[in-house]
Amino acid sequence: MLKAGFIGFGRMGITHFSILNTHPSVEIVAVCDQSSTMLNILKKYVDVHVYSDYRKMIDNTELDFVVISTPSDSHSEIINFAIEKNLHVFTEKPFAMTSSDGRKSLDYLEGKPLVNQVGYVNRFNEVFMEVRRLLDEKVIGDVKNFSSEMYGATVLKDSGSGWRAKRKTGGGCMYEFASHCIDLTIYLLGKPDKVVGSIMQSIYSSNVEDLVSSSFIYNNGCTGTIMVNWSDETYRKPTNIVTIFGTKGKIIADKHAYKIYLKESDPDNGFHERWNTRYITNLAKSVRFYVRGNEFTRQLDYFVDCIEQGRTENISSFEEALKTDVLMEEITKDAARSFASNDSGAQISPILPKSSKRSSMWEKFLKLAGSEQ
Repeated sequence: MLKAGFIGFGRMGITHFSILNTHPSVEIVAVCDQSSTMLNILKKYVDVHVYSDYRKMIDNTELDFVVISTPSDSHSEIINFAIEKNLHVFTEKPFAMTSSDGRKSLDYLEGKPLVNQVGYVNRFNEVFMEVRRLLDEKVIGDVKNFSSEMYGATVLKDSGSGWRAKRKTGGGCMYEFASHCIDLTIYLLGKPDKVVGSIMQSIYSSNVEDLVSSSFIYNNGCTGTIMVNWSDETYRKPTNIVTIFGTKGKIIADKHAYKIYLKESDPDNGFHERWNTRYITNLAKSVRFYVRGNEFTRQLDYFVDCIEQGRTENISSFEEALKTDVLMEEITKDAARSFASNDSGAQISPILPKSSKRSSMWEKFLKLAGSEQ
């Protein structure tokens, strides 16, 4: 029986807890959270040790792995401490706030047979897994162009408080929302060789961006765009949409279904000429416990399987997630260059906080933009 400790018990922490609490090979023995109300509820209703300090939890509890669901700016510190204590780690995205922090965690991991995974859940969705297979097998030929979009109604007014509205704690559309879109693009098509035309724009928020867009260029001749908007109330839930054009056809997919257009039939995959549609119900395999979507259970069961089998290679590893962190930095720098070269007066960057205490990333943004505030 694997013993688990949870660090962070908000919406995602509770989701992960409910899934792993039903796993036959896992015993959840401890939970750490900053909310005294939440800890009191756990004390009353759940048979686990509770802590407000993750270090004390790890030091005082016999654990095999931890699940981290805390604000983004705390991930690296907790990850590194857990690795030092030889614990397997599952962390919510993003992996780290900077690529340098991510590389430091990889240095901590070197030589340690520890399973490490980041919660980029789209990699475990049956539709996107099938699209990846079709691309790998070149069913639509060589990919020439794509769009990867993500929309949601997360921010519909200036909240002004909470960690998601604060740059220094990892708030903003880029790290909290667009990271999913960027990671999915990397999963399906690889990391681009260059980013251009990037924009980070505020819609409602005062201190963070609500919209991210960028164009990607690959050395193999492929080009594409991403568009992410977490202030679009026409979408009830966060929605990813990918459109991929190849020399032999085209794929349009979201997490519920995909359509594929082929110039010629493909009997091996059961596709006829022109349009074919496959729904999640055609692809999904049942999971032992359902919460929010099969992919949420599948990613955690995969993590546990890796631990039990001693398999440190992982399709959503820290190393894979670092690619997303690097790409988010590249988009941010490119957006700063776009801001610096913009003379139309249009607001194409986030509204920057007036406080003199800015994160290092946004100090770089201002420096690149050649602007002072």
